[in-house]
This record gives sequence, structure tokens and C-alpha cells, in this order.
Amino acid sequence: MKQGNLKIILQLGIALVWLINGLFCKLLNMVPRHQEIVGRILGDDHALQITKAIGVGELFIVVWIVSRIKSKWCSIVQIALVITMNMIEAILAPDLLLFGRANLFVALVFVILVYMNEFFPVRINTTSDNAVS
Repeated sequence: MKQGNLKIILQLGIALVWLINGLFCKLLNMVPRHQEIVGRILGDDHALQITKAIGVGELFIVVWIVSRIKSKWCSIVQIALVITMNMIEAILAPDLLLFGRANLFVALVFVILVYMNEFFPVRINTTSDNAVS
């Protein structure tokens, strides 16, 4: 597989993570645990509305990723959000996380993929392997 194709696949995979979490888990409330986490951290009074607002924000990130506008800033924002969110959740709501405090490891892997996809240059081989010398 060409490195350029891998970069596109990773970019779409990263966007898909945000889409699933924003649309299905938060806006459509298919994973009520997300609202429970928000309620634990920010209070139950407005947990539903805040969870849905977070979901909308995650959908904006999907659009930002796919648009490739200021992609380095997009990656930095993603990394900051994921690290911050996961640290707060690991401290205040570890029992509600899918993998408990081990979610930090999953988040770290995701952050590394976001970082590598944006900040590691794709080298395109311009010489043909079949060229005659």
C-alpha cells in the first residue's frame, strides 16, 4: 500500500472515531454511559444538553478533519481534547469508562495515530523500481 493511501485511510479512520462518538454515542444517545460521565463531571441537571453539545462539537471536528483546512491545528486540537478529556474522566469517572483507567492507553494510541498521520511526512518515491540504469 502506498504511503499516501495509508495517510488517507488513517485520516478517514480518525474522522470516523469522532463521527461515531459524536453522532451515535452522544447525539443519538446510543451509549448512555457518555451522558453519565458528563453528569458525573459537570452535574446531572444539564448533562443531556451538554452531552449533545459535545456531540455537535465532535461533528465539527469530523468536518474539520475531512476539509484538511489548517490540518496541523486540527491535529493539535484533537490531541489536546483527547488528552484533557481522558485525564478528567480517568480521575472523576473511571468506573464509567469502557476500559476503566486503561482507557488512557487507548487514548494514547489514538493520539499517537493523530500525531503521526499529521506530522510525519509522506515520502513519495519518484523513481521507478523497474527503471533501467
